[in-house]
Amino acid sequence: MTLRGWLSIGGLIGVLLALWPVVRGGAPVDPTLGRLAKLTKTSGKAAREASLEGLDLRRLDIRPSGVTAPLPGGRVAELTLDPTLERAALRTMHKYRVPEAGVVAIGVKTGHVLAYASQVLGKDKFDVNVRAEAPAASVFKVVTGSALVEKAGLSSSTEQCYRGGRSQIAPEELKEDPRRDKWCATLDMAMGRSLNVVFGRLAQKHLTPEDLMKVGGALGFGTPVPFPVQNEAPKIEIPDEPLEFARAAAGFWHTTLSPLAAAVLTQTIANGGVTLEPRIVSRVRQGKEVLYEFPLEPKVLRRALQKDTAAEVAKMMKKTISDGSAYSAFHDDRGRSFLPGIEVAGKTGTLTRQKENRHYTWLVAFAPASDPEIAVAAVVVNTPEWQIKGTHLARDVLRAYFAGKGAPGVTSP
Repeated sequence: MTLRGWLSIGGLIGVLLALWPVVRGGAPVDPTLGRLAKLTKTSGKAAREASLEGLDLRRLDIRPSGVTAPLPGGRVAELTLDPTLERAALRTMHKYRVPEAGVVAIGVKTGHVLAYASQVLGKDKFDVNVRAEAPAASVFKVVTGSALVEKAGLSSSTEQCYRGGRSQIAPEELKEDPRRDKWCATLDMAMGRSLNVVFGRLAQKHLTPEDLMKVGGALGFGTPVPFPVQNEAPKIEIPDEPLEFARAAAGFWHTTLSPLAAAVLTQTIANGGVTLEPRIVSRVRQGKEVLYEFPLEPKVLRRALQKDTAAEVAKMMKKTISDGSAYSAFHDDRGRSFLPGIEVAGKTGTLTRQKENRHYTWLVAFAPASDPEIAVAAVVVNTPEWQIKGTHLARDVLRAYFAGKGAPGVTSP
């Protein structure tokens, strides 16, 4: 697989469907979305972008004063990365010797990339953050939840009764049967505990494959992220067949993500449905001479979701941390929070490619949930023997961020 971007036909359709209501509604859409800006001889912006060719974010020089990356010809790119967050992410990866991992953190209101760390043990090194090889897994429930709110008018308090569906979705589990459906859950409970069959049933009743393609496209599936380093487009292929459609809606295969794209998706939810372009380079210099300055003011790419939709999905995501699938990662054995007084919203994801012995675990999260400052996405790819999951890696970045801000009771990882 190359880094030219993985743009499936299904993903392209999703992007086109997603952009139509955005344009119709008058929200700003970046004309460079999904491609690098075309260079012209007279464009200062083009010259700055051309100056970043050859940027290597795997070779970072981390110092207390800032983080830089090398460029060809002896030039250096000064980055927006926070040295404390960068060291915290790398320290966790190294400490637990994770075979493969990537984490990206973004300022919710600025679009500045605050942490960008990748690790691959073994001979074939690559930047995990730009590869969309990992299945999106249950992180895709964020897309389905958004569609259920925006397209079907459901809310976090919508209730669905169910049975089964813990690790897979069987055909008979999708059939309503009041006598056998012993449990019921609201949509926020289903998001927090990652109840697959609830999402499968609600998707079958209220959504079409086109709905999921449209919302997925709006949230970045099917197109690369506008970024100075080439990255793969997250794949999205939503089947028409009812059972596979339900499974796709719950996050079973059919979609992939890169940590970079996952961080942008999370920033979008945290920012009230507005997607910002991720900015990582502040300037290029050669020696002490500054060659190029890069604009760092927030740049809106698009309104992906209505503000009320994003708020409802954020409400669902809070359950993941407070009493859902990421509770144990954010609390010690006595139930004390590692981030006391700071409400976090998030979504986990877990899938295994059995034949390849690759176990994928995700966490996308933002905090504080009521007034978000930072969005983070982390994936850890383990063998059958493992020490930490993506939840721990993302948590440590959040701990480092809030400890650095002097948040009461928060310690560095």
